[in-house]
Amino acid sequence: MPLILKSLLLLSALICFKLSANTPYQIPRSSVIELTEPETNRVYPVFIQLPKSYKKHPEKIYPVIYLTDAPYTFPIVAGATRFPMNSGKMQQAIIVAISYEKGSKGSNSRIRDYTPNKAKSWKKQTGNAQNYALFLKNIVLPYIENTYRASSTHKTYIGNSLGGLFGATILFTMPDLFSSYIIGSPSVWFNNNALLALKVNKPKLPIRVYISVGSMETPAFGEGQNMVEGAKQLTQKINALKSDNIELKSVVIDGANHATAFPTTAIQGLDWVLGKAKINIIK
Repeated sequence: MPLILKSLLLLSALICFKLSANTPYQIPRSSVIELTEPETNRVYPVFIQLPKSYKKHPEKIYPVIYLTDAPYTFPIVAGATRFPMNSGKMQQAIIVAISYEKGSKGSNSRIRDYTPNKAKSWKKQTGNAQNYALFLKNIVLPYIENTYRASSTHKTYIGNSLGGLFGATILFTMPDLFSSYIIGSPSVWFNNNALLALKVNKPKLPIRVYISVGSMETPAFGEGQNMVEGAKQLTQKINALKSDNIELKSVVIDGANHATAFPTTAIQGLDWVLGKAKINIIK
C-alpha cells in the first residue's frame, strides 16, 4: 500500500476517533420534553424512552413505566431493562421519568413534591405530594397516553426513598392511578411516620405492590433511619386493608444499603410486574 494512502487512512481514523470521543452518549430512542404544572406554572422536564419495537409495530399499545428522580433513575432503569426487554424476557415498555422543577435544586423540588404533609421541623418546603400527584394524573399521564401508543391501564410507578414515600402516598390516596407500584426503601419515617396515619382508599381495580429495602438500611449499619422497619410497617398497613384487589410482595435485599438498593429494587420489581407472564394490553 502506498505511503500516502496509509497516511490518509491513519488521518481518517484519528479524525473519526476524535469525533467519537467528543460525541456525548445518549440513551437510544430517548427524548426530553417539558410539562407545566398549571396551578403554579412550575416546569418539569420529562425523560422518555420508546421501546425498540415501537416503530416496527405501529398497531401495538405498550405498558408504561413511570419514574421519579429522573436524573438518577432514568439511566439505571433504561440500562437494566435493555437486555430483558430486547431478548423477550420482559415485556417491552415505554419508560417515562419525571425530573425536578426546572431551575430549582433537585433536593428542594423532591422534598417539596414527594412529601405528604408539612413538617414544621424542616427548613425546606414540604407537603406538596397531593398536588404533585394531581399533576401526574391530569398532565403527565394524559400527555403520554395522547402522544404515544401508551396503555392507560397498565402503568407501573417506581419511586425510591422519598420517591418511595410519594408512591405509598399515591397508593393510599388514589390507588387506581397506577396498576403496579414498585416502592423502594420508602421514607416512612418522614414527619414521625405521618404516612401511616393517612386515610387509606382501597383500590377498585386489581393492583400489584412490590416493596423492597436493603438489609443494611438501619442505624446499626450507619444509616440515619431504620428503613427496614419502615418498609415492614408499610407492608403491615397494606396487609391490614385485607383488599382482594392488592397483590403484595415484600423483599429485603441482602447486603444492600440505602445508596445501593435501588438498582436491584427496580429490575427485580419490574421482572415481577412485566417479566415472564404476558399481559394482553388493552387501551
